[in-house]
Amino acid sequence: MTSPIAPDQTAPDTLDDADLAAWLVRAAGTTAARMRADVTTFEEKTSISDVVTAADHAAERLVVDTLRRLRPEDSVLGEEGSSHAGTSGRTWVIDPVDGTYNFLTGGSYWCAALALKDDDGVLLGAVYHPAEDALWLGGPGRPTTRNGQPAGPAASAPLAQSCASVYLHHTYLRDAVAAEPYQNAVLGAATYRSWGSASCELAATSAGIFGVWFQQGLPEWDWLPGKALVEAAGGDTAVVPVNGYHWYVAGGRQQVADAVALLQGRAMA
Repeated sequence: MTSPIAPDQTAPDTLDDADLAAWLVRAAGTTAARMRADVTTFEEKTSISDVVTAADHAAERLVVDTLRRLRPEDSVLGEEGSSHAGTSGRTWVIDPVDGTYNFLTGGSYWCAALALKDDDGVLLGAVYHPAEDALWLGGPGRPTTRNGQPAGPAASAPLAQSCASVYLHHTYLRDAVAAEPYQNAVLGAATYRSWGSASCELAATSAGIFGVWFQQGLPEWDWLPGKALVEAAGGDTAVVPVNGYHWYVAGGRQQVADAVALLQGRAMA
């Protein structure tokens, strides 16, 4: 396993994309973890459960500065506002601390996540979960690993025999056109869990810890890292419009097909 990253350590300029992605999420997660005890204030973005801290900003700045040095022609898109338009046709999508509410309140389910994409789709996903010192990495042609060991497969099975990882903010639970499809799909699973970090949950789904994962209305930084991991573990993904909302679904192939059918108001095959 890679040794912890020192505060003043910089990424070597010889890293390929996969090794760089791994270095970046570990560095971001390590930076945030070191700051955690001193983080006592936050800013609300859309609600009390959607917040940002100084650790988010510091971790994102580390990632962006490293990418600007090592991949100056690539574009950058960060959750906390970082943006750079490159010329290569490739974009690094960054979530420096996914699960910030958990991070702020003492929970363990938070992580650093990123994806590399181009016009044809996602090329690479990486997630680092500091509480478990677990680094997930995968993409097309690179089966998903956890700390260098195979993480998958995301095995196919009926949704009714599987655990779902799900979340729907209470704002949308009050809207029947969002709540009804969500309830239909949740009740189709054997059981369900919600950890409060999309990338932690999607990484777990890539290993079959959850049979399927679904959530409404995700930005790219919450979706692309885990999408890459699930697909590289042999799973399936889908983005499904239902009643004006977009549902993001990932997991084993049968579980995804069943969840999509229920979200759309159809019977499972």
